[in-house]
Amino acid sequence: MDYYSSQITKLIETLSSLPGIGNKSAQRLAFHIVNMPQEQVNTLVSAISEAKKNVQYCKKCFTLTDQELCPICSSTKRDEKTIMVVENPRDLAAYEKTGKYEGLYHVLHGAISPMLGIGPNDIKLKELMKRLSEETVEEVIIATNSSLEGETTAMYISKLVKPTGIKVTRIASGVPVGGDLEYIDEITLLRALDGRVEL
Repeated sequence: MDYYSSQITKLIETLSSLPGIGNKSAQRLAFHIVNMPQEQVNTLVSAISEAKKNVQYCKKCFTLTDQELCPICSSTKRDEKTIMVVENPRDLAAYEKTGKYEGLYHVLHGAISPMLGIGPNDIKLKELMKRLSEETVEEVIIATNSSLEGETTAMYISKLVKPTGIKVTRIASGVPVGGDLEYIDEITLLRALDGRVEL
C-alpha cells in the first residue's frame, strides 16, 4: 500500500537508488525537495544535469573534471616526476586535503578483484604505463586501499613498473588494513605518505 502520491513515491524510490541513501534518508530528502522553493529545485536540477553533461575524465590522470585537463595536471607548480596511483577520485581528494603532496596523480577507477571479475584490463593500468613511457617520472607511489584488492593491485603495478627502472613505493601502514582512504583523517594519511617504503 502506498502512503504517498505516486510522484512522491517515485521520487523516494529514485533517491533511494543512490549509493548510501536508504529508504528513510530518501524520504527525508524527498520531503525536503518538495518543500524547497522552486528556484532552489531548478538550481539543483540544473547542477545535476550540467555535471552529467560536462564532467569527463582528465586526459592525463583520469580524475573527473569539466576541462580537458584537471586543475592538478594543468598546474605548473606540481612535481611532474612523481605520480601517486589511487583507486578513485575520492582518494585523490583525500590526499589533496592534506595540502602536503605536490606531485601528480593517476586514478585507476577500481582495483583488481578476480572475485568480482575485475581484471587489469578493466582499470586504467594501460593508461598508466603509457604515461610512464611518455613522461619523465622518477617515482610511482602506490596509494591503493589496504584491502585484499588494493594489495593485489599494488603488487601488480609494482611488477609492471619495476622493469622500467622507475622507483616504486607503497604508502606506509599508517592506513589500517581494510580501511578506505576517503574515510581516513589527514594526519594518518600524512604519516602513511611520509612512511612509504620501496617495493
